[in-house]
Amino acid sequence: MHAGYAELVALAAAMPFSPACDAFYFLRHGQTEGNARRIFQSVDVPLSALGLEQAARAARLLADEPIRSMVCSDILRAHHTARTVAEPHGLQPRVLRGLRERDFGALIGTSSAALDWACVPEGGETLGAFVERTRTALSDALADPAPVLVVAHGGSLLVTAALLGVDVDLSVLGNAQPLRFARTATTWAVTPLLPQQEAGADLA
Repeated sequence: MHAGYAELVALAAAMPFSPACDAFYFLRHGQTEGNARRIFQSVDVPLSALGLEQAARAARLLADEPIRSMVCSDILRAHHTARTVAEPHGLQPRVLRGLRERDFGALIGTSSAALDWACVPEGGETLGAFVERTRTALSDALADPAPVLVVAHGGSLLVTAALLGVDVDLSVLGNAQPLRFARTATTWAVTPLLPQQEAGADLA
């Protein structure tokens, strides 16, 4: 896992978080050229050809799941993925700006190979502000007991898991990798709905 991840987990673990649901779905957006090149991305980077295929595959895999609503980041790559996955369900994704990926400021356009979550990027967002923003958006997204699908980003996924006390590894971080989070008593767990996809574990 990238440097600074332990600090992200510690920040999230210290914040109150009580979803109304006992289960929900999470989908990271399909791959972009920025993911493939491992660079920090702006908000308007579209899905690549592979990312479009990944989104379509995720839509097929999730078509029979009992999803009652969808929420998504307003960043282009997540919003496009959400629209694709929503179509078989006849749903309209609800946009939550708070689900955006962390703003890395002056680092956008540079290599993310040595990503450090604890960094303080010039003109960007601190880790604490990012975790708190994501927590607030997720509290809104998961306020309904009915199953919801959250379509967002790699950083959003790390915060989600940390808020719930779930350990994650590279097997769940792939682009357009459908995940199901479920609670048993007070313990949450995450289950991938397909094998890890190729070249999908870079979080930038």
